[in-house]
Parts: sequence; C-alpha cells; structure tokens
Amino acid sequence: MNQQHKVDGQPAFVLHAYPYSETSLIVDVFSRDHGRVALLARGARRPRSLLRGVLLAFQPLEIGWAGRGEVQTLIKAEWQGGQPLLTGKALFCGYYLNELLMHLLPREDAHAGLFAVYAETLRRFAEGAQESDLRRFEGTLLRELGYGLTLETDAAGLAVDMDAHYAYEIERGPVRLPGPGSSALAVSGRTLLDLAREDFSHPRSLAEAKQLMRTLIGHYTAGKSLASRRIFRELQEL
Repeated sequence: MNQQHKVDGQPAFVLHAYPYSETSLIVDVFSRDHGRVALLARGARRPRSLLRGVLLAFQPLEIGWAGRGEVQTLIKAEWQGGQPLLTGKALFCGYYLNELLMHLLPREDAHAGLFAVYAETLRRFAEGAQESDLRRFEGTLLRELGYGLTLETDAAGLAVDMDAHYAYEIERGPVRLPGPGSSALAVSGRTLLDLAREDFSHPRSLAEAKQLMRTLIGHYTAGKSLASRRIFRELQEL
C-alpha cells in the first residue's frame, strides 16, 4: 500500500490541465524536486476559487500537495511573479516545451537541472522567442533523459572535423560521409561542434540542428504528432 505523504513549498510550473467532474481540474505540474506530478485541484473551476487565476501555464508557482497514488491532491498554489505573460510565437514555443515534457518526462522523475533550464528558457521567451533557445532546451532534455548526443567524436572515436560531412545514427553517433548527405540526419561537422558549444549563430548550423533535433525527438516520442508544432505551422501558412 502506498503511504500518504505531504509536500510543501515546492517550486513548480503547470504543464497541462483538464476538467475533472463539474468543478475540479487534474493538473500536470513540473516540480523542481519531484519531477512531473499529477494533482487534483478540487473546486478550481468554481468562479470564486482562489486557484482559478493561479494555475496558469508558464508562471512560476509555489505549491503543496498531499495524498497517495498516481493522482494526489493539490492543497496550496501561490503565484511567485516575475515572469511576463507569453504571447505570439513565444506562447507557441512555450506550449512546445510543455508537450515535450508531457511526452518524454516520466512521472515523479526529478530533474532539478532541467527545471532550472526550463524556467530560464521561459524568461528568454518573454524577451523574444528564439530558435536557438529551443535547440538548447531540446539538447538539455535529451541529456537529462539519458539520450545525450555524441557531438565531438564520431562513431569510430575520431574527433569530428568541422569541414567534414556526417550522418547521425541514433544510439551510435556521427558517421563520416564522403560528401554531403541527403537524409534528415545529415549534418556538417560544424553543426555538430556548434551543437556541443550551444552556438547557433551560423545559419547552416541552426537549420541543420533544427532538422536533426526534430528527427531525434520524433524517434524518442515514437512518432507522436506534437499539436503545438502543427498549429504553429498552420498559422504560418495562413
């Protein structure tokens, strides 16, 4: 039998929420010391609920919960301030981060370092969303989950040559090619080294890193379609 326990004073962000019964919500949160946790927010949908205006995505919270089992009960949520609301492209980028965490981060698997990077990325989004911020977060997420990329040496153990061409083989690393590749996993040596340095100032590195990370994330999410990516693409087409 699971023992009941209580957590208080925990920094967290709301990742996703959906209705439960007529007045409550099930809220998926990303907490600093307990990872992703599902909580029942009783009465949060009532017009006069103190939780109604607090359980917002992308806003820093301090929360507490208690109970046992897979879904426990939220007993406190306080807004910590300091994070401007995300709008426009930054808002879609924020939803993309949340979808990645929902799909890839196991429940109750703590990643304090990833939590700090998530909070910092949201702050950077508020100043103006940048693709380089997305690439840095994706790389951090994969490293934290044990899927870190091999970037400075190739599959044969040789140092990556900035001027060479490679195909990135999942679970193996970069394999040197005689010339430019044509697959989604084809990258230049410069892109691999720029990824290792988190330097996306070169347009080619940024473009190739985007394609590589998209392919890797598609592999680790078993090809699941991400709604935020689809919606943003449709808006761009309009």
